[in-house]
Amino acid sequence: MVTAPLFLTSKPPLPLPTITPLGHQRPPLTTIRVSATTVTTTAMPDHHPSLEITGGAVDRFLPAFSSLHLPYKPFPIIGWNRHIETIFAAIFRKFPEVRYRRECLRTKDHGTIALDWVSGDHRSLPADSPILILLPGLTGGSQDSYVKHMLVKARSKGWRVVVFNSRGCGDSPVTTPQLQSASFTGDTCHVVDHVSSRYPKANIYAVGWSLGGNILVNYLGKEFNNCPLSGAASLCNPFNLVIADENLRKGFNNIYDRALKGGLCKTFSKHASLFEDLEDEYNVQVGLNPKTVREYDEAITRVSLGFKSVDDYYSDSCSCHVIQHVRIPLLCIQAANDPIAPIEGTPREDIKGNPNCMLIVTPQGGHLGWVAGDEAPFGAPWTDNMVMDFLEHLRKDASKPQASSISGQGVQQG
Repeated sequence: MVTAPLFLTSKPPLPLPTITPLGHQRPPLTTIRVSATTVTTTAMPDHHPSLEITGGAVDRFLPAFSSLHLPYKPFPIIGWNRHIETIFAAIFRKFPEVRYRRECLRTKDHGTIALDWVSGDHRSLPADSPILILLPGLTGGSQDSYVKHMLVKARSKGWRVVVFNSRGCGDSPVTTPQLQSASFTGDTCHVVDHVSSRYPKANIYAVGWSLGGNILVNYLGKEFNNCPLSGAASLCNPFNLVIADENLRKGFNNIYDRALKGGLCKTFSKHASLFEDLEDEYNVQVGLNPKTVREYDEAITRVSLGFKSVDDYYSDSCSCHVIQHVRIPLLCIQAANDPIAPIEGTPREDIKGNPNCMLIVTPQGGHLGWVAGDEAPFGAPWTDNMVMDFLEHLRKDASKPQASSISGQGVQQG
């Protein structure tokens, strides 16, 4: 889900609290200060208490991060309100210049997936350069600012990056009556297998935002036996779509429901002709003019996936149900005040119980906002450096996983 959100109650930055080691932390490091007359010891925390950090892999991955000992400081005024922050980031965040080269893949059901690679990287980067697959949120694509910022950050460290535009997203062609959905992992399998086959010497990682994060975690949990990825990160993941659906229809959050609905309608209207001969199955008229995201999903999305109701679709699509099965390193970052991916849906206990997972919760951030850090307010979100610290740590220790077989045929476009 990828537009703009924020909070109407102003919340000033948290004061620097007294540092107290938490139960889930590693034993605190100790520094010794020596003077002419005394020797004192000072406990050094693993992370700043303004951040909630948990998960079965905390001890394993916490050393990877260079700045988690610093407080999370939202940009003044903008970062104090979740609604302002979300909307500001969606509208005013800078768009880095990126030139893409598009590759279209044909799927087994004759659908089409668009991959956007950075133009020229196929010639300039070594074949074994680490690869990062990016999964944008609902109706999002390679032109979104948060996608481009992550791409630029990874490329600056020598990574090859490709954006996976879901069906109908990023102006990708649509050849079957199926668009982006939260539960269908077949296209993700196809993309990962294709990239792995194309660059067999490279380690592959993935980052997903919002609905893209939900799709990614669903893939990791359902395909744990056949997943060739070496690591992944999920940001602003709704996790529990039943809770997210209810939350989206409350109070000011209706503004996001309308914005997301508008994106869905825009995409559907371009390809409605594919559904017209199937009007006994799809409610095309509602799909063209739904009142809410839920109404659209009832008319179109759940039908294309064979669900009897939209509630069945939402329940089956929750990545919180499968995160316990994830077997590769996974970093999850959530904002406690996210108006679209409510923190109540985050499966904390399953993350704590999985030795491969780590969760960072920031006190502010909104949805796809995180207007904090050195590049705020117009630059990259605070999370980009966290994600790259994590991925670089994995890259240094990585051994190439066995690639799964390719499940389709790639067709390149100029």
